[in-house]
Amino acid sequence: MSPNLKRPRKILSPPPVKGFKPYGPDLDGKPAEPVMLLFEEYEALRLCDYDMLNHHHASQAMGVSRPTFTRIYASVRQKIARAFVEGRQITVEGGKVYFDSGWYHCSSCSCYFNNPEMQQAVTACPLCGSKAIGKAEGEPVSAFEVADTNDLCVCPACGLELLHQPGQPCGQQTCPSCHTRMRRKGTPGCRMP
Repeated sequence: MSPNLKRPRKILSPPPVKGFKPYGPDLDGKPAEPVMLLFEEYEALRLCDYDMLNHHHASQAMGVSRPTFTRIYASVRQKIARAFVEGRQITVEGGKVYFDSGWYHCSSCSCYFNNPEMQQAVTACPLCGSKAIGKAEGEPVSAFEVADTNDLCVCPACGLELLHQPGQPCGQQTCPSCHTRMRRKGTPGCRMP
């Protein structure tokens, strides 16, 4: 039986520092291997101990289950305790994460998206493939606001339009009239009124 694939954890933004170093007379000349905190562990600590969220709300903010969040949080607390007791340096890096910052807007399909691969430049909209994209100003529009501005799923065969359900891709819905897979209004191959 193969293990479950680890899903990327959502991080609001990268930490402001790369780590911490202990200092003092007892530590001179004792280079010890640093304790490495993953970005997801840093985020768990920030959400619980800095933002004062409970585990349920913090797990929702990171996009993981509550038991997974509790394991991440227990791990970071144990690592910090080890670093303090043993006088070791703390480094913050790594982990399978994506940053919930750097939002973009597509002029063609009015989609808001962010760049989970921050090392790669954004060249096209992930939804429609258009190159007409730009940095979004302010906060992205919520799915409920977009729904009020004609955000529809369209049947490419018969042209039936249904209100888009947030969190459910149009391509996973079938037209109730002709049983064709629906598409997002404004994507190539959709009928336009």
